[in-house]
Amino acid sequence: MPDRVEAAVGAGDEAGARAAVSAYARSTEHAATPESRALLARCRGLAESDEEALGEALRLHTNPFEAARTALLLGERQRRAQRPGQARAHLRKAWEIFEQAGARPWARRAQEELRAAGENAGAPPPSVLDALTSQELRIAGLVAEGLSSKEIAAQLFLSPRTVEYHLYKIYPKLSIGSRTDLARLVVLRKAPVTADDTL
Repeated sequence: MPDRVEAAVGAGDEAGARAAVSAYARSTEHAATPESRALLARCRGLAESDEEALGEALRLHTNPFEAARTALLLGERQRRAQRPGQARAHLRKAWEIFEQAGARPWARRAQEELRAAGENAGAPPPSVLDALTSQELRIAGLVAEGLSSKEIAAQLFLSPRTVEYHLYKIYPKLSIGSRTDLARLVVLRKAPVTADDTL
């Protein structure tokens, strides 16, 4: 639904965006997680052209990739409102996260906005996964393949408890909080460049 809201706003369909926000608010009424509140705030910010709601979404996000998407949207809005100084901080943050995740089309979009805001985006930062040890990288790769801690332990000749210990160390290094977030980072980093990426 957040993607639908963003698409409706991008297409100038204000009524469709508001309807999608209402539907999303109803469907997440009992989801009290910070991330669900962040996504709802982003949707409201887009549909109502409310920068404060987008800022609230940024403060609530627990998922780095979704935070980058919100930062990009907020930066785009500020640049178009002739506030490039404010926009650059958000656009730079979004660009760095997209680059680290290997999300090339998103990174290109953020980089173009950053240049339009008057900053020359230099060399991309190193992959966020570079912070991991070789053992942690192996475990992260197996998590991305959908293996349980017990299955990973059997494959690497470790105890399940040791695997969980490594995961406990991995999450704060990558500023994530779940196996799903870890798998997403690994998959995005491994994603090959496609024809669409070069358009």
